[in-house]
Amino acid sequence: MKYDTNYYQERALKNLDRIDELLQTLPPFCEDFLRGVENRTSPLTRLNYCYDLRIFFDFLSKRKFRGKEVREFTLEDMERVTDTDVEIFLSYLSNYRFGEKRLSCDERAKARKLSTVRSLFKYFFNKGLIEVNNTAKVSTPKLHDKEIIRLDSDEVNAILDVAEDGSGLSAHADSYHEKTKVRDTAILTLFLGTGIRISELVGLNNGSIDFKTNSFVVTRKGGNQALLYFSEEVGDALGAYLAQKEEDSRVEDNSSQAPLFLSMQYKRITVRAVENLVKKYAKIVSPLKKITPHKLRSTYGTALYRETGDIYIVADVLGHKDVNTTRKHYAAITEERRRSVAGAVKLHKKEDD
Repeated sequence: MKYDTNYYQERALKNLDRIDELLQTLPPFCEDFLRGVENRTSPLTRLNYCYDLRIFFDFLSKRKFRGKEVREFTLEDMERVTDTDVEIFLSYLSNYRFGEKRLSCDERAKARKLSTVRSLFKYFFNKGLIEVNNTAKVSTPKLHDKEIIRLDSDEVNAILDVAEDGSGLSAHADSYHEKTKVRDTAILTLFLGTGIRISELVGLNNGSIDFKTNSFVVTRKGGNQALLYFSEEVGDALGAYLAQKEEDSRVEDNSSQAPLFLSMQYKRITVRAVENLVKKYAKIVSPLKKITPHKLRSTYGTALYRETGDIYIVADVLGHKDVNTTRKHYAAITEERRRSVAGAVKLHKKEDD
């Protein structure tokens, strides 16, 4: 079956339009750089490059080439950028102003911006258009392991209960809970029962689901499609939501190519709306944890690894290209398993053994 990819095409086109807008605020040679990396990057990656480069050139305009307009920068100016300048830039990112906003980057945001700047300089250096690339001399900021935040089993039960019965919701949220509870329960159950990404969930169509095999098709990062499977519990939640849609006269299109999850306006639900609904329910059951859709993905990955002990199947199901990414995220569970068997081997047997 061929699945509709309009959602992803539309998203890519919006990103390309935004890239065109941002290029008008960057030095002209940035367009050559983005064109040069186009075949190996997604529009979203290139859009993030633009955001990072906008900050970098604003810094150079303020600190290195004081008063020089960003659009006036040339590749000759880039050859004058030293490794010390880049190190100062990384320090500057701890507390800086861009436009009217005061901003701050953590170590991961700094590392990403450094990676973008390195990519720019490396591209022109490899092309022979600049003679020096001092960014290669700058060390990447040390990245500390982040604590993996996830829901425990009791909290998983609780968040699904709240979605179903609305207990604990504010008066405002409770006023329209009856209209959204079946959809919201299906969304939370799908996150917690399959570990898919939020973009994968938002991009699902009615025809993405096959109840005969309890499987569904998702579009992964980079545009590749993958076939995943779900449990009977997930299937029940999805089936209840689809049945509700069939009975709702305001749903204009129930074809296989129509969006699976709809907003209150009967359009494809947005990433922001899904983030908000997860936050709404999570703060009731676990107010001290900042639970996002990605944390629900981590919750599933943790549960799957505990049940199987197979890091490779977890990596495959979650769509990690590198199993080391999975191992890094779930290393704490490995430590738990090692600790649990520490006393399994007895060196001295008791007399009654």
